[in-house]
Amino acid sequence: MQCTYMGMGMCRAVSSSRREMRERPRKHKKRGPCRATNPIDKCWRCRRDWATDRQRLARCARGFGHATTGGLGGKIYVVTDPTDLDVVNPRPGTLRWGVIQPGPLWIIFARSMIIQLSQELLMSSDKTIDGRGAQVHIANGAGITVQLAQNVIIHNLHVHDVKHTMGGLMRDSPTHIGSRTRADGDGISLFSATNVWIDHISMSNCEDGLIDVVQSSTGITISNCHFTNHNDVMLFGASDSWPQDQIMQITVAFNHFGRGLVQRMPRCRWGFFHVVNNDYTHWLMYAIGGGDAPTIISQGNRYIAPPNIAAKVVKIFFSFFLSF
Repeated sequence: MQCTYMGMGMCRAVSSSRREMRERPRKHKKRGPCRATNPIDKCWRCRRDWATDRQRLARCARGFGHATTGGLGGKIYVVTDPTDLDVVNPRPGTLRWGVIQPGPLWIIFARSMIIQLSQELLMSSDKTIDGRGAQVHIANGAGITVQLAQNVIIHNLHVHDVKHTMGGLMRDSPTHIGSRTRADGDGISLFSATNVWIDHISMSNCEDGLIDVVQSSTGITISNCHFTNHNDVMLFGASDSWPQDQIMQITVAFNHFGRGLVQRMPRCRWGFFHVVNNDYTHWLMYAIGGGDAPTIISQGNRYIAPPNIAAKVVKIFFSFFLSF
């Protein structure tokens, strides 16, 4: 089911063939060759040299976040220490030390690890967190924040069971320590951020939202992610009284919205949103919601109603409000 724009702020649901997101499995092979089934993954996934040419990923973003290159051209920094004991003076080897360094940096992980953040992780501009080749969990503590920063890639992490933190003094650069207020418990929070690409992230069960994009953030792509077990999944634009979010442009592509989700996949205000080729296999209230003058293009998505009789009447809100 998808919505066809009819003009004058109206749309209608129509049945249409969905553009293929996956190839059909090959029955005669238990483990076939590498398969890349969308333009983003085709750029890097099946290349044998991806582990020695990691920064090729920086050329693979699509959608509104296509200009994001992250730490391209910077040094490779290896996280060896999963602890987060000192947010004022983080020690080298930790993830926190890497994300606050000046200039481009490409951050990878020495091994699989669970990182329990004691305070929100404040990312500076021109950074890539690249979790490929390891199982890296950001879990049971604070989440990731990109605030007043640009050109950030967050790739191949498991982010779950994020909790609120009370704030306090913390370092956001080698030369600056500042005071932070309470963090609500978002998995990933973008606040006045520009050119951010979030890709191949598994997310569930955070205290607030899984991904929140607010305060005139723009140039964002969220792709190839897997979302489960959460109420308020994604919020784009936090307030009806913040029309400055009209500049917001966000692409949501090739994601799987799975079991245990309730609403906001995404919930949109003010900006321009392209929701394309996503797989919706569970919701309890609604999938896509709009209010306060968003423009939402829903294209090629698949919606499968959950096994809940109350949710069989599928109400997917596609709101098109165009300002002249």
